[in-house]
Amino acid sequence: MSLLVIGINHNTASVELREKVAFGPDKLSEALRHLSGQPYVKGSVILSTCNRTELYCDVKVASKNKLIEWLSQFHQVNLETLKPSLYVHEEQAAIRHLMRVACGLDSLVLGEPQILGQVKQAYADSRENRMVDSALDKLFQKAFSVAKRVRTETDIGGHAVSVAYAACTLAKHIFESLTQATVLLVGAGETIELVAKHLDGHGCKRMIVANRTRERAMALAQNFDAEVITLNEIPDYLAQADIVISSTASPLPIIGKGMVESALKARRHQPMLLVDIAVPRDVESQVSELDDAYLYSVDDLQSIVDSNIEQRKIEAIEAEAIVSEESAEFMSWMRSLQAVDSIRDYRQSANNIREELLSKSLQALAAGGDAEKLLVELSNKLTNRLIHTPTRALQMAAEQGEPAKLAIIRQSLGLDDL
Repeated sequence: MSLLVIGINHNTASVELREKVAFGPDKLSEALRHLSGQPYVKGSVILSTCNRTELYCDVKVASKNKLIEWLSQFHQVNLETLKPSLYVHEEQAAIRHLMRVACGLDSLVLGEPQILGQVKQAYADSRENRMVDSALDKLFQKAFSVAKRVRTETDIGGHAVSVAYAACTLAKHIFESLTQATVLLVGAGETIELVAKHLDGHGCKRMIVANRTRERAMALAQNFDAEVITLNEIPDYLAQADIVISSTASPLPIIGKGMVESALKARRHQPMLLVDIAVPRDVESQVSELDDAYLYSVDDLQSIVDSNIEQRKIEAIEAEAIVSEESAEFMSWMRSLQAVDSIRDYRQSANNIREELLSKSLQALAAGGDAEKLLVELSNKLTNRLIHTPTRALQMAAEQGEPAKLAIIRQSLGLDDL
């Protein structure tokens, strides 16, 4: 087997070029079938996300140029335009690259977990199209186990590195469990949508979405079974909220000190967490002066994110060491497979000699030959036949002045241990 990876990603190519060589769901099966028709390809997996497009192939011969041409032709992208943005990894470098990708070490956001699911989906799609041969099957299964090991032995995915996720993590730390908490989300843009996804993942059961227009809020709320209110109704619902997370484009604060003070009285001073992700602020800064109100601004969250990014970089050092160890181990296993055919042939040859000589000895014994004499003769002939080829190899290496070859044969025959 010969492993080869060809691809582009967010580090090497612009968004425009990545879009041109992406394999959408409508193109993927066709591409895999087209690849299977290439005589040099034994198996392939295509990984295509918004940040990368990669071909993982088990090839029969050195064929990186052919694969590059195939990628260019399939997407009708000029070869000279594509080439500068491509990277190529072979054998152990290919193994290591897949493991790094699966572990989130090659992602735009270091350590992000979504990429592992995308790699698994790419593998499943290729299996469905019968393009995963035994070599790729072993490689991807190994990559999945390495990703699990990295997640278990390091904390690379345990630190929030987006403001939205940091807001949810902060809420979870303060309330311990979000299953009983009521969360008021103010706004219905992309940031709030991301917050809602994280909250849902943390088991939050009740969300209220407040927005200037109900229509936009409804589009978001229906995905999380959330209630919908307008911005003007916030004072009526604020007392129900244990957590308030706000991100709107309002030029003026939406939630004032007096509004929060009234809500806290209605809550009998049960604590309230307010996370203001908006710029300009949605929550008056004076709210932080109130007892039982805990206000965090986007700057507070950004400092958490910056600290966590540095922590992920530290964890990544250990993760890289795991990947290096596992990729070297897998490469050793691959190399050992190259000897399988030779070992099988050698054993078959020796067994053929044994059966031939044994058959003759048994015939001679059945004809009345002396058993002891026949045993001695069998052992001598068997020894001579088995050592004949290695002996000739030793002689030729010595005669041709090849000490390195002679040393390898001696080691193979165990002569250095005598």
